[in-house]
Amino acid sequence: MKHLKTLFLACIITFSLVSIGRTQDYDTGLGLRVGLYNGLTAKHFLGEKSALEGIISMRWKGIGITGLYELHNSLFNADGLKWYVGGGAHVGFYNGDHTEWGTPETKYRVMGLDGILGLEYSFNSFPISLSIDWKPAFNIVGYRGIWADEFALAMCYTF
Repeated sequence: MKHLKTLFLACIITFSLVSIGRTQDYDTGLGLRVGLYNGLTAKHFLGEKSALEGIISMRWKGIGITGLYELHNSLFNADGLKWYVGGGAHVGFYNGDHTEWGTPETKYRVMGLDGILGLEYSFNSFPISLSIDWKPAFNIVGYRGIWADEFALAMCYTF
């Protein structure tokens, strides 16, 4: 939670210091993702509106790997501001420190489908993009069910 507050404060300061002007699109972004699942993210645009995103996240003393296909569209004709939607799949390897899973020694492997809905702003004056999104997941294998609690804030270096 402390890291989320720090990243949120950094985003506010960044928005305050940068004048909003005409932004240029980027091809690839690499960065940090902070939320209930903290981790790394990489996004690569295939065209003007389509992108692939890979996420490596940590939670419950384990790791999750997610691949997503996303469609990006302008929002309010504002330069650099886009909304996006997409879907993909995940695989995860977790230790059982979640109370519903049993004892702390319990290990779980999960596989399933993901959706994503978010907002992204990329700056013209320096190579940074900020995004906030919701990524619900449905586990098909392992601990079955819907995980709808993954909201995250990401800050990426773009090139």
